[in-house]
Amino acid sequence: MRQSFLFTKTRREAPKDEVSKNAQLLIRAGYIHKEMAGVYSYLPLGLRVLSKIVGIIREEMNAIGGQEISMSLIQDRELYERTDRWDDSKVDNWFKSELKNGGQVGLALTNEEPLTRIMSEYIQSYKDLPKIVYQINTKFRNEARAKSGIMRGREFLMKDMYSFHDSEEDFNRVYEMIAGAYVKVFDRLGVGEHTYRTFASGGIFSKYSHEFQTVSEAGEDLIYVSKDRNLAVNKEVLTDAVLADLDLARGDLREVKAIEVGNIFTLGSRFSDALGLSCKDSEGNKKSVLMGCYGIGPSRLMGTIVELLSDEKGIVWPESVAPFQIHLLSLDQETKGEADKLYKKLIKEGKEVLYDDRDVPAGEKFADADLIGIPERFVVSKKSIAAGGIEVKDRRTGDVKMV
Repeated sequence: MRQSFLFTKTRREAPKDEVSKNAQLLIRAGYIHKEMAGVYSYLPLGLRVLSKIVGIIREEMNAIGGQEISMSLIQDRELYERTDRWDDSKVDNWFKSELKNGGQVGLALTNEEPLTRIMSEYIQSYKDLPKIVYQINTKFRNEARAKSGIMRGREFLMKDMYSFHDSEEDFNRVYEMIAGAYVKVFDRLGVGEHTYRTFASGGIFSKYSHEFQTVSEAGEDLIYVSKDRNLAVNKEVLTDAVLADLDLARGDLREVKAIEVGNIFTLGSRFSDALGLSCKDSEGNKKSVLMGCYGIGPSRLMGTIVELLSDEKGIVWPESVAPFQIHLLSLDQETKGEADKLYKKLIKEGKEVLYDDRDVPAGEKFADADLIGIPERFVVSKKSIAAGGIEVKDRRTGDVKMV
């Protein structure tokens, strides 16, 4: 893409009411537009990044047998009343709407109930199990603390996955398989070495659930990390009994702030029993279907990457999710013809290139390139041509070489 064609522009300052680093940088670089607190629109560069994050998640979920669907964003009140989750005293962050002909509906904040109802039409026998079903779509939550940019929004993108089983043994097998897929997702997104599987409360369903927490000063959670064991414990469950159960010594743990980027937990038969989802075993006896739930927030991950990997000059995208692979800069009118030829050559070779062909000072182009954060910067100028080629700079390391 020619940058002169891009309708977005960089800006020196972020909105004064924006306090989070991820939103400040993403707004300044032209990736997102703030509509109101906790609500953002994704502009061309931002949508390219978000789509790549979604693509990586989708590939890893499909690789373990996940089947993708797309569910309605409008939720049935009657369905949630059957599981006692419509009442605002039980779930206090619903967005609800009054219907003109009476009654209420909710805007999707989760999907255990609707998917359980769908699966009740397709699961009758143990032979129909296990099943792993997921979607990646918009969720709405009336967050009281919408001050963390795209990491905590009132409208956001979520990958929610649900698994269905006829036995605890099968559930545990799939649970660990999905946990492994999550590790691959975070590794591919460039945050894996900073992300820990974290023991958290299992609620009424199990002894523990597991969060995936990325260490960052921008985090809202406190976790205690064992680097040697590559795991962590959420402060909410940090007791001597839990440490003994996990064979951890308090003195070996380091307290850090972290961002929850994913979670996996047991649902048992709470929703299947309430909504009539059962199966027959090998002897024809009726039994409850067990469920698990697994979440990842693509938009939250995008904000986390910015918080974690940016520097004083701007964003530093990993190659896997950068909006373009190469940022090509033409600095002189005299050598613009050479830059044009290189741009066409790179496009022909299948490279993703943002070509800064604008008639603006070189300093402005360099500053914008650092702010936008594309992994490689190619510079065509009189100086580089005289030296026999182009200047190539690695955005992450700052290394420069002539090619």
